[in-house]
Amino acid sequence: MATSPPGLVVRAAVATDLPRLQEIERAAGAAFRDLGMSLVADDDPFTLAELQAWVDAGRAWVAVLPGHEHADGYLVLDLVDGAAHIEQVSVHPDAARRGVGARLVEHAAEWAAGHGFTALTLTTFREVPWNGPYYERLGFRYLDAADEGPGLRTVRDHERAHGLDAWPRASMRRDL
Repeated sequence: MATSPPGLVVRAAVATDLPRLQEIERAAGAAFRDLGMSLVADDDPFTLAELQAWVDAGRAWVAVLPGHEHADGYLVLDLVDGAAHIEQVSVHPDAARRGVGARLVEHAAEWAAGHGFTALTLTTFREVPWNGPYYERLGFRYLDAADEGPGLRTVRDHERAHGLDAWPRASMRRDL
C-alpha cells in the first residue's frame, strides 16, 4: 500500500471547504479528456448542498498537504449494502502522485472498521490507470455482477443511465 507524505493531514470536511471540493473535482475530472472521456471530464461536481449532506452525516474528509492552506483532495462515503461505499475520492492534479488519495482511502477504511463495517466498496472505470488498477493496488478486488448487492446494483444502474458504461466499468470491494 502507498505511504502518505509526512505531515499530510486528513480531517473532517467543513462547510467552508465545499467550494474547494468542487474545484478539486473539476480539475481532477479534466484528466479524463485526454482519454477521450469528455462526458466524464465535463460532468458537474456535486452541488454544495450534496456535499453539505455528507459533511452533516460525518462522512466527508479532506486531505491537506504540509504548507498548504486548502484541501488537496477529498473523499465522501455513502452506506450501501451494509458496507461503507466510497462515492467519490478526488485529488487535485497539483497534488497527484503524492499519496493523498491512498491516505484518504485508508482513513475511510479506518472510519468504516471503527463503525463496525466489514468492507469498503466503490465503482470505477476498469481501464483508467488511476481508477481500477489503482484501487487494486490499494487492496480492492473486482466484483462479479452476481456478487453485487441490491444497493450496488442501483448505483450501477444510475451510472449506466448517465452513460458511464460507454467505458468498461465495475464495482470493487475491499474487506476490512
